[in-house]
Amino acid sequence: MEGSPYEIGFQHGYLLADEFADAVRVYTYMTLENTGMEYSFFAKQAVKMHKSRIPEEYLEEMQGMADGFTARGVATSLDDVIGWNDWMELTEYWWPQVAPKYSNNPPIGPRGSHCSAFVATGEATADGRPVIAHESFAEFWSGQYFNVCERVKPKRGNSFIMQTVPGYIASMTDFTITSAGLGIAETTIAGFIGYDASGVPEFVRARKAAQYAGSIDEWVSLINKRNNGGCANIWLLCDANTNEIARYEQGLKHQELLRAYYGFYYGCNACNDPRIRNLECADNGYSDIRQQTGARRARFEHLLPKVFGTIDDNVAKRILADKYDPYLGYVSPSSRNICAHYDVDPQYFADDPRGVWNVPFFPGGSCDGKCADASDIKAMRMWGRAGRADGEPFDAETFMEEHPQWNWQKGYLRDLPSQPWTLLE
Repeated sequence: MEGSPYEIGFQHGYLLADEFADAVRVYTYMTLENTGMEYSFFAKQAVKMHKSRIPEEYLEEMQGMADGFTARGVATSLDDVIGWNDWMELTEYWWPQVAPKYSNNPPIGPRGSHCSAFVATGEATADGRPVIAHESFAEFWSGQYFNVCERVKPKRGNSFIMQTVPGYIASMTDFTITSAGLGIAETTIAGFIGYDASGVPEFVRARKAAQYAGSIDEWVSLINKRNNGGCANIWLLCDANTNEIARYEQGLKHQELLRAYYGFYYGCNACNDPRIRNLECADNGYSDIRQQTGARRARFEHLLPKVFGTIDDNVAKRILADKYDPYLGYVSPSSRNICAHYDVDPQYFADDPRGVWNVPFFPGGSCDGKCADASDIKAMRMWGRAGRADGEPFDAETFMEEHPQWNWQKGYLRDLPSQPWTLLE
């Protein structure tokens, strides 16, 4: 995508109209099934709450998207695109705060957790320069749309390449590389509670930071400006110009920024900052290796030192594909892997009602993989793999035959076939 904000949006919409239409169809059904509220309820709230807080530049881009979708036969308005971009934040962060007005059984916090990720530099990597890697965790009905790689060259600010979803102006999944030399990834903070309806939505702040930040400091300043607690994240950053890496844990009331020229940081949805973990979260699973958060934290603590000094793109791919289960003590596909396989896990050992996706044979987990080293970042390219990061396929029909309790997703849940790692340049 290239040009003015409207042109960028129109190009995106024109090329991805069919994919966008199908995604909205599925999200409309699943929103009602998962929350009891209509998709349109959240879309209207997004416009009411956030339209006035979206910069004109991005309103123009979203209008272009709407017109691009419409030109391809998918009638879409600007308000539709705003509601779509705001869906994750409103359903997972705003909704738990207001649900008691509508529900006798309101959710405590975000329903899921998303992603495994790490960043390394200095003596931790093969060449002493940064490597960043990330895989998304999602319910498969949602993760089946995480298959877009988009390069954006705006008239103002940085160019950037990102993994994204049809109809989004920011990555949201989250993996972005910018022409300023920054690599950006995140894992959400599990069990986070808190939302400021007067703030700016995360998708706006994340897009602005990617487009206009020239350094880690500038990026942190932009992502935290009018922070509303939406999509509270453990952000992982690297700067290919300085070889610096950083971990920025961003709650609503508390934040922590750590930075280094040596070593690694990782994200597994378990927040390290004790203020955020204890004061802003219902349950983080920090030290409970029966939970996916605590298990992956233990595995990263064990695995990354073992590959210290060798980390490059190939090692990053192997780390993302790791299926060692720290609770069982051996390799076994499960919810507790860096490359999570919830769909094959009977969940014998999890007994926390607030645990993430604490349901046997849950159709979710790893649904992609991405990585980049400093040379990739400088060249504005990335490695990507659609489907699970370990390459194992997910067959929706077979899954529902074996686990008919999920048959209510028929017509909405698709296969995630095995795909090769591909250099996107």
